[in-house]
Amino acid sequence: MKKADSDLEYFIEEEKAFADYVPSHFSEVIRDVGFECDLCGKCCTRAFNGHVYLIKEDAAGIFEIDETAVTPSPHFDFCDQNGHFYVSGYSLKTQDDNAGSCIFLRNNRCLIYDRRPLICRIYPYMIHRETDDSGIYDWREISGLNEHGLYGAEIGEKEAAEIFDMTKKYESAYISQEIEFLRAVSDYFDKRNLKHIPKIYDKRIRDFEKGEEVTVFVYYNGAFWEHQMKK
Repeated sequence: MKKADSDLEYFIEEEKAFADYVPSHFSEVIRDVGFECDLCGKCCTRAFNGHVYLIKEDAAGIFEIDETAVTPSPHFDFCDQNGHFYVSGYSLKTQDDNAGSCIFLRNNRCLIYDRRPLICRIYPYMIHRETDDSGIYDWREISGLNEHGLYGAEIGEKEAAEIFDMTKKYESAYISQEIEFLRAVSDYFDKRNLKHIPKIYDKRIRDFEKGEEVTVFVYYNGAFWEHQMKK
């Protein structure tokens, strides 16, 4: 499958680039920004932060807490000729409020704080390459600056190193999960004579946006799990 092959090539290159990332640069960014949480709760809402994507071990932890708290990640990767979507993992569900608050958020406090996913622990830090507003493709280390939190706090070398280690762990797990998914979906399609059809993908996305139920296969623990999903 051509799309899976090209996506796989991209993530393999990202994995190689990430292996060469210099920790000292990340530490400099962390200490220079001096981010400090002010308990505003914005990062725990869909309106502010899209969705909370779960790496495999975090998904397993959420299943132990509440198996109804997860949903297929909303950015579907592939669509076969039958109109079925395929995605690389789960995300946390959100509440039915204006902000789309995390299912575990109450009064700006996390109900599972001690067991919260790794992505929640490292936010707003990240280590990945993307294209900025100027069209420059380079590393990005911080998300949502000047939109939440406080700045200028003193962060020591030890704390910065700990943040780097956790952020590296998440990004490594995310890239590995994507690579595993792309290999699995390519094999899954080949064995079942399925094809990714862009026109059908676009049509079913429009149907989904209109409120129609769609079938989504989520890759988790080495298998594809079928879900029925509405927007």
